[in-house]
Amino acid sequence: MVDKKIAHRLSNRRCVVGTIHSAACLKAALFIRPQALDFFEIRIDSFIGREEHLLRQLPKLKLPLIVTVRDHAEGGACPLTNAKRREYYGRFLPYAAMVDVELRSASSLGDVISNAQKRGIKIILSYHNFQKTPKLQALSQLADKARRAGADIFKVAVTISSPADFATLLLFQAKAKMPLSVMGMGSYGKISRLVFAQSGSALNYGYLGSAQVPGQWPALLLKQRVEELMAA
Repeated sequence: MVDKKIAHRLSNRRCVVGTIHSAACLKAALFIRPQALDFFEIRIDSFIGREEHLLRQLPKLKLPLIVTVRDHAEGGACPLTNAKRREYYGRFLPYAAMVDVELRSASSLGDVISNAQKRGIKIILSYHNFQKTPKLQALSQLADKARRAGADIFKVAVTISSPADFATLLLFQAKAKMPLSVMGMGSYGKISRLVFAQSGSALNYGYLGSAQVPGQWPALLLKQRVEELMAA
């Protein structure tokens, strides 16, 4: 049932995700109407030591949840072993509509992916590069690897430093053989997120409290801008 609902939600619009990565974000999320955004991402790695409080609050949230325990090497809030990450994914999996696992962790956390799939939970495999935009061939190879590893959506978040980087990502998006979530960080971040959303990015992330990386939009404003573009 969850799978059908989420598939319907994803198929009907460029979804906007509000990321919950602090107590302030969580407090704000509790007051957000179901129509205001499409998903919340719960960054479990930002709530280590406070996960019991987070678990009590999750049933109060009015949107489907993306559960993420981010690897420290790709921007996670604290270093966690794979065993601990596996434990946290297991505890929060019953609340998830989707789970996000880094592509680099797809093998070591393969049981998390298979358990989610058995529950009808969609899989996001993600790649983050805070230094640069890889070449088109490298991005295409990563997407192929993500598809083979069971991804329903491949998420790419990279730093854009030039118009050439921007063009590379647009071409990557145009040639994709699977659903993508594409976003830029850095000075081109904000404009890139609008363009990628307009070009079909399945999940488009914004912040609820404060930005985590340069180039992010406030989630509610991003939702408004994406809807304006789609209506034009």
